[in-house]
Amino acid sequence: MTTSPKVSILDLQQKKSEGRPITMLTAYDYPGALLVDEAGIDLILVGDSLAMTVLGHPNTVSVTMDEMLHHCKAVARGARRAFLIGDMPFMSYQVERSEAVRNAGHFLKEGNMDAIKLEGGREVAETIQAIVAAGIPVMGHLGLTPQTATKLGGFKVQGKTAAAAQRLLEDALILQEAGCFAVVLEAVPAAVAQTVSQKLTIPTIGIGAGPHCDGQVLVFHDLLGLFDRFTPKFVKRYADLRQPILEALQAYRQEVEAREFPDAAHSFNINEAELQLFLYGGQA
Repeated sequence: MTTSPKVSILDLQQKKSEGRPITMLTAYDYPGALLVDEAGIDLILVGDSLAMTVLGHPNTVSVTMDEMLHHCKAVARGARRAFLIGDMPFMSYQVERSEAVRNAGHFLKEGNMDAIKLEGGREVAETIQAIVAAGIPVMGHLGLTPQTATKLGGFKVQGKTAAAAQRLLEDALILQEAGCFAVVLEAVPAAVAQTVSQKLTIPTIGIGAGPHCDGQVLVFHDLLGLFDRFTPKFVKRYADLRQPILEALQAYRQEVEAREFPDAAHSFNINEAELQLFLYGGQA
């Protein structure tokens, strides 16, 4: 089987130039990465959303650097074609610029990622410049930024007023100038995201930002119906796997309790002579 060439930043830029949409999904483990990669998705984000979808936390701020790197390593073992992005967790880049660069480097050196993503606009521009100067590609994230959702008043659409939309555009241009190779726009009115996408020379990746971004991203568990604590308006479920998985688990329990599993087809045999030798120790 021929392996497709690994996706690069140049490929993403070419897709934007040619008007071809970029595809992106999250993945958090080896089997998930295998599937996403085999599906031909361009970008895999090891998102801090794993705090909620995999680790059961109520928000994204609880996940640690060690936990993120653990999952990055697993994803990198499964993906061969997709461009891999590690999500820098809360407080891994906000305090000291040198610490931010060092933590970003861990994602490439230990986590085997190709790039990192971090949240924020003008307030993180100098940090982004420092990370990029160290040779680490950076994806920005504007609009609804989950790590600071409390400051934004909760998980709400951003850029709904003219002033807020103008600030978002300015932030996007600042991130581009700082060296970001792409910017995620989350929970932004479609018309605002369209204008931002037109003004930027780097790709925009939308999530709840309408159809006019240069690419789209969804969370793996949302797309497959595996996370049911809440479903954002912008999520489309392409499958509802929770119910068939639950039914399979219940069927297993019922068959074990009824001694129907394992049956002969799922058991191993020993020939009669060896069985007798085992049972009676060679004694007639």
